[in-house]
Amino acid sequence: MKTIKYSILALVALINLNSCSSDDDTIPAVINEEEVITTLNVTLVPQTGETIVLTSRDLDGDGPNAPVLTVSGPLQAGMRYSGSLTLQNETVSPAELINEEIEEEADEHQFFYRLTGGLDATVTYTDSENDYLSNGSTNPVGLQFSLQANTASSGGLTITLIHEPAKDATGVVNGDITNAAGETDVEQTFNLSIE
Repeated sequence: MKTIKYSILALVALINLNSCSSDDDTIPAVINEEEVITTLNVTLVPQTGETIVLTSRDLDGDGPNAPVLTVSGPLQAGMRYSGSLTLQNETVSPAELINEEIEEEADEHQFFYRLTGGLDATVTYTDSENDYLSNGSTNPVGLQFSLQANTASSGGLTITLIHEPAKDATGVVNGDITNAAGETDVEQTFNLSIE
């Protein structure tokens, strides 16, 4: 009987200790805030000829206004372009360059390039995680890429940035978004023509 009495007292004391702990004792979870991306610039530098710039600017984010899209001109048939991306948050002044955060977390980000509507082109990655993290990984990131414009045609180029993709899933390393999972940080389609 004495053992039961002490056990009950110990249980009551334990419950009181737990109920007296304040919320200040809990360790707050580390929050990795999502990037605010208002502007996506795509620069396509040809082997010869005019540089093409694609821009998407959406200063109200998820607001009612659609992004403003500009394409500086058509692509040249048979031309290879060196592509690069610049992402910014223009809701702050001066504008914040988001590339640095993506480079620092290259193992958690990957861009995907999808061609639609008959645009006769191919896109290949020209960078990898190792370029930014020196981690030995050849997994692509996609801030740098190559675009081969083939025959005269028109269609869409959709650029998607996925946060925490499943880089080891089937096809993801080759740019297939089907099994990438993760969360979409930004996605934009540009209508292009090849002449």
